[in-house]
Amino acid sequence: MLQRRTLLGTALALPALAGAGARAQTRYPDYPVRIVVGFAAGGATDITTRLLAPRLQAALGGSEPVVVENRPGGSGNVATQTVVNAAPDGHTLLMGTISALAINPSLFDDLAFNPQTDLTPIGLFADVLNILVVPADRPWRDLGALIAAARENPGKLNYASSGIGGAGHLGGALLDHLAGIETVHVPYRGGGPAMSDLISGKVDYSFATAPTALPQVQAGRLRALGVPTARRSRLMPELPAVSETVPGFEVANWYALLGPRGLPQPIVARLSAALRDCLAQPQLVTDLAHHGAEARPSEPAALAAFLKAETEKWRPLLKASNTRPE
Repeated sequence: MLQRRTLLGTALALPALAGAGARAQTRYPDYPVRIVVGFAAGGATDITTRLLAPRLQAALGGSEPVVVENRPGGSGNVATQTVVNAAPDGHTLLMGTISALAINPSLFDDLAFNPQTDLTPIGLFADVLNILVVPADRPWRDLGALIAAARENPGKLNYASSGIGGAGHLGGALLDHLAGIETVHVPYRGGGPAMSDLISGKVDYSFATAPTALPQVQAGRLRALGVPTARRSRLMPELPAVSETVPGFEVANWYALLGPRGLPQPIVARLSAALRDCLAQPQLVTDLAHHGAEARPSEPAALAAFLKAETEKWRPLLKASNTRPE
Protein backbone atom coordinates (compact mmCIF):
# COMPACT_ATOMS: atom_id res chain seq x y z
CA MET A 1 0.00 0.00 0.00
CA LEU A 2 2.83 2.33 0.89
CA GLN A 3 4.56 1.57 -2.41
CA ARG A 4 1.33 2.30 -4.31
CA ARG A 5 0.95 5.68 -2.57
CA THR A 6 4.56 6.57 -3.34
CA LEU A 7 4.16 5.73 -7.02
CA LEU A 8 0.88 7.66 -7.19
CA GLY A 9 2.46 10.68 -5.51
CA THR A 10 5.40 10.61 -7.89
CA ALA A 11 3.09 10.38 -10.91
CA LEU A 12 1.06 13.36 -9.71
CA ALA A 13 4.23 15.37 -9.14
CA LEU A 14 5.67 14.80 -12.62
CA PRO A 15 3.62 17.48 -14.42
CA ALA A 16 4.58 20.03 -11.80
CA LEU A 17 8.24 19.08 -12.06
CA ALA A 18 8.10 19.25 -15.84
CA GLY A 19 6.51 22.67 -15.67
CA ALA A 20 9.20 23.92 -13.29
CA GLY A 21 11.90 22.59 -15.61
CA ALA A 22 10.35 24.32 -18.59
CA ARG A 23 10.15 27.57 -16.66
CA ALA A 24 13.81 27.28 -15.65
CA GLN A 25 14.84 26.68 -19.26
CA THR A 26 12.85 29.65 -20.55
CA ARG A 27 13.80 32.06 -17.78
CA TYR A 28 15.79 34.75 -19.57
CA PRO A 29 17.39 37.05 -18.75
CA ASP A 30 18.27 36.24 -15.16
CA TYR A 31 21.06 38.83 -14.81
CA PRO A 32 22.01 42.03 -16.72
CA VAL A 33 22.37 41.88 -20.49
CA ARG A 34 25.24 43.83 -22.00
CA ILE A 35 25.41 45.02 -25.60
CA VAL A 36 29.06 45.44 -26.56
CA VAL A 37 29.84 48.35 -28.89
CA GLY A 38 33.15 48.41 -30.74
CA PHE A 39 33.65 52.16 -30.69
CA ALA A 40 34.09 54.96 -28.18
CA ALA A 41 31.19 56.69 -26.49
CA GLY A 42 29.66 59.54 -28.46
CA GLY A 43 29.79 57.89 -31.87
CA ALA A 44 26.82 56.74 -33.93
CA THR A 45 27.01 53.08 -32.88
CA ASP A 46 27.03 54.13 -29.24
CA ILE A 47 24.25 56.71 -29.62
CA THR A 48 21.83 54.47 -31.48
CA THR A 49 22.52 51.44 -29.27
CA ARG A 50 21.73 53.53 -26.19
CA LEU A 51 18.40 54.46 -27.81
CA LEU A 52 17.65 50.75 -28.14
CA ALA A 53 18.88 49.47 -24.77
CA PRO A 54 16.05 50.61 -22.44
CA ARG A 55 13.41 49.57 -24.97
CA LEU A 56 14.99 46.14 -25.37
CA GLN A 57 15.03 45.83 -21.59
CA ALA A 58 11.30 46.52 -21.48
CA ALA A 59 10.62 44.13 -24.38
CA LEU A 60 12.45 41.36 -22.49
CA GLY A 61 10.26 41.87 -19.45
CA GLY A 62 12.12 44.63 -17.65
CA SER A 63 13.39 42.43 -14.81
CA GLU A 64 17.06 42.86 -15.70
CA PRO A 65 18.86 45.92 -17.10
CA VAL A 66 20.23 46.05 -20.64
CA VAL A 67 23.47 48.03 -20.57
CA VAL A 68 25.86 49.30 -23.25
CA GLU A 69 29.55 48.49 -22.90
CA ASN A 70 32.11 50.30 -25.07
CA ARG A 71 35.08 48.19 -26.19
CA PRO A 72 36.84 50.29 -28.87
CA GLY A 73 39.76 49.01 -30.89
CA GLY A 74 40.63 47.21 -34.10
CA SER A 75 37.68 48.67 -36.07
CA GLY A 76 35.29 46.63 -33.95
CA ASN A 77 37.53 43.56 -33.66
CA VAL A 78 38.03 43.96 -29.89
CA ALA A 79 34.29 44.08 -29.23
CA THR A 80 33.59 41.23 -31.62
CA GLN A 81 36.23 39.02 -29.99
CA THR A 82 34.71 39.82 -26.58
CA VAL A 83 31.34 38.48 -27.69
CA VAL A 84 32.83 35.51 -29.55
CA ASN A 85 34.53 34.49 -26.28
CA ALA A 86 31.42 35.03 -24.14
CA ALA A 87 29.16 32.30 -22.79
CA PRO A 88 26.30 31.58 -25.23
CA ASP A 89 23.56 32.41 -22.74
CA GLY A 90 22.16 35.61 -24.25
CA HIS A 91 23.64 37.94 -21.64
CA THR A 92 26.46 39.24 -23.87
CA LEU A 93 25.47 40.62 -27.27
CA LEU A 94 27.24 42.54 -30.03
CA MET A 95 26.06 45.60 -31.89
CA GLY A 96 27.94 44.70 -35.05
CA THR A 97 28.81 47.09 -37.84
CA ILE A 98 29.74 46.83 -41.50
CA SER A 99 33.41 47.13 -40.54
CA ALA A 100 33.56 44.30 -38.02
CA LEU A 101 31.21 41.92 -39.79
CA ALA A 102 31.70 42.48 -43.53
CA ILE A 103 34.95 44.40 -44.06
CA ASN A 104 37.46 43.13 -41.51
CA PRO A 105 37.40 39.50 -42.75
CA SER A 106 38.86 40.77 -46.05
CA LEU A 107 41.01 43.47 -44.46
CA PHE A 108 42.82 41.63 -41.67
CA ASP A 109 44.83 38.48 -42.42
CA ASP A 110 45.13 37.47 -38.76
CA LEU A 111 41.53 37.62 -37.52
CA ALA A 112 40.94 35.08 -34.75
CA PHE A 113 37.24 34.77 -35.59
CA ASN A 114 34.88 34.42 -38.53
CA PRO A 115 31.75 36.57 -38.15
CA GLN A 116 29.70 34.14 -40.23
CA THR A 117 30.52 31.07 -38.11
CA ASP A 118 31.52 32.39 -34.68
CA LEU A 119 28.47 34.57 -34.05
CA THR A 120 24.72 33.93 -33.94
CA PRO A 121 22.61 36.38 -35.98
CA ILE A 122 19.67 37.92 -34.13
CA GLY A 123 18.54 40.68 -36.48
CA LEU A 124 19.41 43.83 -38.35
CA PHE A 125 18.95 47.00 -36.33
CA ALA A 126 19.36 50.11 -38.46
CA ASP A 127 20.75 51.77 -41.55
CA VAL A 128 22.74 54.82 -40.51
CA LEU A 129 23.26 57.72 -42.90
CA ASN A 130 26.78 59.03 -43.37
CA ILE A 131 27.39 62.63 -44.40
CA LEU A 132 30.43 64.09 -46.16
CA VAL A 133 31.36 67.06 -43.96
CA VAL A 134 34.17 69.61 -43.81
CA PRO A 135 35.06 72.20 -41.15
CA ALA A 136 33.04 75.38 -41.60
CA ASP A 137 36.18 77.46 -42.19
CA ARG A 138 37.29 75.41 -45.21
CA PRO A 139 36.58 77.06 -48.58
CA TRP A 140 34.94 74.07 -50.28
CA ARG A 141 31.24 74.57 -50.93
CA ASP A 142 30.63 71.35 -52.85
CA LEU A 143 32.26 68.01 -53.57
CA GLY A 144 33.69 69.22 -56.88
CA ALA A 145 35.71 71.90 -55.09
CA LEU A 146 37.00 69.39 -52.55
CA ILE A 147 38.11 67.00 -55.30
CA ALA A 148 39.80 69.87 -57.19
CA ALA A 149 41.74 70.85 -54.05
CA ALA A 150 42.85 67.25 -53.54
CA ARG A 151 44.08 67.05 -57.14
CA GLU A 152 46.04 70.27 -56.76
CA ASN A 153 47.60 69.05 -53.50
CA PRO A 154 48.18 65.27 -53.80
CA GLY A 155 48.82 63.62 -50.45
CA LYS A 156 48.15 66.84 -48.51
CA LEU A 157 44.44 66.63 -47.65
CA ASN A 158 43.39 64.17 -44.94
CA TYR A 159 40.15 62.63 -43.80
CA ALA A 160 39.01 61.28 -40.43
CA SER A 161 37.16 58.04 -39.76
CA SER A 162 35.97 56.10 -36.72
CA GLY A 163 38.43 53.32 -37.52
CA ILE A 164 40.09 51.27 -40.22
CA GLY A 165 37.58 49.40 -42.36
CA GLY A 166 34.55 51.36 -41.21
CA ALA A 167 32.08 53.08 -43.53
CA GLY A 168 33.92 56.38 -43.08
CA HIS A 169 37.22 54.81 -44.11
CA LEU A 170 35.61 53.06 -47.06
CA GLY A 171 34.08 56.34 -48.17
CA GLY A 172 37.45 58.09 -48.25
CA ALA A 173 39.24 55.16 -49.90
CA LEU A 174 36.53 54.76 -52.55
CA LEU A 175 36.55 58.49 -53.28
CA ASP A 176 40.33 58.34 -53.82
CA HIS A 177 39.90 55.36 -56.13
CA LEU A 178 36.98 56.63 -58.22
CA ALA A 179 37.91 60.34 -58.33
CA GLY A 180 41.60 59.67 -58.98
CA ILE A 181 42.87 61.64 -55.98
CA GLU A 182 45.42 60.91 -53.25
CA THR A 183 44.56 61.77 -49.64
CA VAL A 184 45.63 60.60 -46.19
CA HIS A 185 43.43 58.50 -43.90
CA VAL A 186 43.46 59.39 -40.18
CA PRO A 187 41.70 56.63 -38.19
CA TYR A 188 40.33 57.21 -34.68
CA ARG A 189 38.90 54.90 -32.01
CA GLY A 190 35.36 56.12 -32.62
CA GLY A 191 33.21 58.77 -34.22
CA GLY A 192 33.31 61.03 -31.15
CA PRO A 193 37.12 61.57 -31.12
CA ALA A 194 37.17 61.91 -34.92
CA MET A 195 34.48 64.57 -34.75
CA SER A 196 36.41 66.59 -32.17
CA ASP A 197 39.45 66.86 -34.43
CA LEU A 198 37.30 67.61 -37.47
CA ILE A 199 35.59 70.51 -35.70
CA SER A 200 38.95 71.89 -34.58
CA GLY A 201 40.29 71.71 -38.14
CA LYS A 202 42.99 69.12 -37.51
CA VAL A 203 41.55 67.09 -40.39
CA ASP A 204 40.02 68.28 -43.65
CA TYR A 205 36.90 66.18 -44.11
CA SER A 206 35.06 63.04 -43.07
CA PHE A 207 32.31 60.68 -44.14
CA ALA A 208 30.86 60.95 -40.65
CA THR A 209 27.74 59.28 -39.33
CA ALA A 210 24.67 61.49 -39.10
CA PRO A 211 24.25 61.12 -35.30
CA THR A 212 27.66 62.71 -34.73
CA ALA A 213 27.71 65.09 -37.73
CA LEU A 214 24.20 66.57 -37.79
CA PRO A 215 24.40 68.51 -34.49
CA GLN A 216 27.67 70.08 -35.64
CA VAL A 217 26.24 70.99 -39.06
CA GLN A 218 23.20 72.53 -37.38
CA ALA A 219 25.48 74.48 -35.01
CA GLY A 220 27.45 75.88 -37.94
CA ARG A 221 30.72 74.16 -37.03
CA LEU A 222 30.67 71.86 -40.06
CA ARG A 223 29.45 72.13 -43.63
CA ALA A 224 27.68 69.20 -45.29
CA LEU A 225 28.63 68.47 -48.91
CA GLY A 226 26.73 65.28 -49.67
CA VAL A 227 25.71 61.75 -48.75
CA PRO A 228 27.56 58.58 -49.87
CA THR A 229 24.44 56.83 -51.15
CA ALA A 230 23.42 55.82 -54.65
CA ARG A 231 20.66 58.44 -54.60
CA ARG A 232 19.58 61.27 -52.35
CA SER A 233 18.46 60.21 -48.89
CA ARG A 234 14.83 60.74 -47.96
CA LEU A 235 16.10 61.80 -44.52
CA MET A 236 18.12 64.69 -46.02
CA PRO A 237 16.86 65.19 -49.60
CA GLU A 238 18.48 68.63 -49.85
CA LEU A 239 21.98 67.10 -49.88
CA PRO A 240 23.30 65.78 -53.20
CA ALA A 241 24.43 62.17 -53.44
CA VAL A 242 28.18 61.80 -53.96
CA SER A 243 27.32 59.66 -57.01
CA GLU A 244 25.97 62.80 -58.70
CA THR A 245 29.58 64.00 -58.93
CA VAL A 246 31.41 60.65 -58.81
CA PRO A 247 29.39 58.04 -60.73
CA GLY A 248 29.26 54.61 -59.13
CA PHE A 249 29.98 55.84 -55.60
CA GLU A 250 27.99 54.16 -52.83
CA VAL A 251 28.89 53.20 -49.25
CA ALA A 252 26.05 52.00 -47.01
CA ASN A 253 26.32 51.86 -43.22
CA TRP A 254 24.33 49.42 -41.10
CA TYR A 255 24.19 47.91 -37.60
CA ALA A 256 23.04 44.46 -36.51
CA LEU A 257 22.57 42.57 -33.24
CA LEU A 258 24.33 39.21 -32.75
CA GLY A 259 25.30 36.83 -29.96
CA PRO A 260 28.03 34.22 -29.49
CA ARG A 261 28.04 31.00 -31.48
CA GLY A 262 25.81 28.35 -29.95
CA LEU A 263 23.16 30.72 -28.61
CA PRO A 264 20.12 28.50 -27.84
CA GLN A 265 17.32 28.84 -30.36
CA PRO A 266 14.66 29.85 -27.77
CA ILE A 267 16.86 32.77 -26.69
CA VAL A 268 17.57 33.74 -30.31
CA ALA A 269 13.85 33.71 -31.03
CA ARG A 270 13.03 35.78 -27.96
CA LEU A 271 15.75 38.36 -28.64
CA SER A 272 14.83 38.62 -32.32
CA ALA A 273 11.14 39.12 -31.51
CA ALA A 274 12.01 41.69 -28.83
CA LEU A 275 14.25 43.59 -31.26
CA ARG A 276 11.56 43.67 -33.94
CA ASP A 277 9.00 44.82 -31.34
CA CYS A 278 11.32 47.70 -30.43
CA LEU A 279 11.79 48.69 -34.07
CA ALA A 280 8.02 48.77 -34.54
CA GLN A 281 7.66 51.44 -31.86
CA PRO A 282 6.94 54.81 -33.52
CA GLN A 283 8.94 56.73 -30.92
CA LEU A 284 12.10 54.70 -31.52
CA VAL A 285 11.66 55.07 -35.27
CA THR A 286 11.35 58.83 -34.75
CA ASP A 287 14.34 58.97 -32.42
CA LEU A 288 16.49 57.02 -34.87
CA ALA A 289 15.41 59.27 -37.75
CA HIS A 290 16.33 62.31 -35.65
CA HIS A 291 19.88 60.94 -35.64
CA GLY A 292 19.90 60.09 -39.32
CA ALA A 293 19.14 56.38 -38.91
CA GLU A 294 16.35 54.19 -40.27
CA ALA A 295 14.98 51.17 -38.43
CA ARG A 296 15.70 47.96 -40.35
CA PRO A 297 14.11 44.92 -38.69
CA SER A 298 14.85 41.43 -39.98
CA GLU A 299 14.67 37.76 -39.07
CA PRO A 300 17.91 35.98 -38.01
CA ALA A 301 18.09 34.00 -41.27
CA ALA A 302 17.80 37.17 -43.32
CA LEU A 303 20.68 38.71 -41.36
CA ALA A 304 22.84 35.63 -41.96
CA ALA A 305 22.26 35.87 -45.72
CA PHE A 306 22.86 39.62 -45.66
CA LEU A 307 26.22 39.25 -43.88
CA LYS A 308 27.40 36.75 -46.48
CA ALA A 309 26.31 39.01 -49.36
CA GLU A 310 27.93 42.12 -47.87
CA THR A 311 31.24 40.31 -47.28
CA GLU A 312 31.31 39.06 -50.86
CA LYS A 313 30.33 42.49 -52.18
CA TRP A 314 33.15 44.38 -50.50
CA ARG A 315 36.02 41.90 -50.98
CA PRO A 316 36.81 42.83 -54.63
CA LEU A 317 36.28 46.55 -53.98
CA LEU A 318 38.73 46.50 -51.07
CA LYS A 319 41.29 44.83 -53.31
CA ALA A 320 40.74 47.29 -56.15
CA SER A 321 41.11 50.33 -53.87
CA ASN A 322 44.15 48.79 -52.13
CA THR A 323 42.57 49.31 -48.72
CA ARG A 324 44.73 47.68 -46.05
CA PRO A 325 45.17 47.96 -42.24
CA GLU A 326 47.44 50.85 -41.26
